[in-house]
Amino acid sequence: MAVILIVAILIIDQAAKLWVKTSMSLSENIHITDWFYIYFIENNGMAYGMQIGSKLALSLFRVVAIALLAYYIWRQVHKPDAKWGYIVCLSLILAGAAGNLIDCMFYGLCFDASTFHSVSHYVGFGNGYAPFLMGKVVDMLYFPLIDTTYPEWFPWWGGERFIFFSPIFNIADSSISVGVAAILFFYHKEISRISLKEGQAVETQGDGHTEEAQKAEEAK
Repeated sequence: MAVILIVAILIIDQAAKLWVKTSMSLSENIHITDWFYIYFIENNGMAYGMQIGSKLALSLFRVVAIALLAYYIWRQVHKPDAKWGYIVCLSLILAGAAGNLIDCMFYGLCFDASTFHSVSHYVGFGNGYAPFLMGKVVDMLYFPLIDTTYPEWFPWWGGERFIFFSPIFNIADSSISVGVAAILFFYHKEISRISLKEGQAVETQGDGHTEEAQKAEEAK
């Protein structure tokens, strides 16, 4: 089930990104409702356009994080008392992270650069605008739920425009956010039990003992 969910999210995410990438110029937008636009931008950073450190370092970090998370999900799936809700949440996070990593890995290799005046095209593998792991992430979902102006008497920002919610994101970002939020609300105990021992992730029991230690005590 975890694999099916991850593959489904990746297909939907990449289909949306490829359509936007090859159909719209930068900052072009499609009005769906007053509070929802398809608005094409690209970014070098993390979810919701955030950026921390260099592009290459971020991409390499993603590769390592995805590998560790995939291993952890594999361990959870093979547990006799596996919690499938928890596994679904982890799979959402993995799928989202992998979706954005695909952009970084291959979009720069396969497409010419998007501009404010032209649409990007497939130019053949290796002939694109950036080297491996240096491609930009495609974002397109924009929800300006509140678009108004601060009153003139408002300190500092009086008369300026106010938009809530202003970030532009993609389906992969949404998948990560839903997975993280669900874990924090419903599975925070599972997160608190994660520790590292001898380079491998193991789960601790409520009294602070590892599963291996508990089995040893039972054997006595």
